[in-house]
Amino acid sequence: MLTITDQITIEDWELTEQFTRSSGPGGQNVNKVSTAVELRFEAERSPNLPDPVKRRLKRLAGRRWTLEGTLIIQCEETRSQARNRDIARERLAELIRKATEKPKHRIPTRPTLGSKKRRLKSKKVRGEVKAMRGKVTGED
Repeated sequence: MLTITDQITIEDWELTEQFTRSSGPGGQNVNKVSTAVELRFEAERSPNLPDPVKRRLKRLAGRRWTLEGTLIIQCEETRSQARNRDIARERLAELIRKATEKPKHRIPTRPTLGSKKRRLKSKKVRGEVKAMRGKVTGED
């Protein structure tokens, strides 16, 4: 069982792990030991995640979200299978924690009069600088 927050825990049946050979350093060991981990979380079918969290998680996951509603996290950072497994689980927990945060509702505001005047003044100055860049007429 993986604890995300006080209200959200993920059961072991929702997670599947698959170990493959990792690329990168490892010497003779790299061809024999499967250290890379692919963690699959059945997010769409999870009874522990509320619907708004699932929607935000889908948006945050991006390409890691499959058409079946599975979230795939891959990790091959270290040469240790156990360490890679822990890193993948921590990444999953962090992603779900981010999805639990409600986005702040933005209240549209109008620009202040001062900011409008400053913007127009800077545009005018910039235009004058560019206007001075024309051809030079010889008055010799």
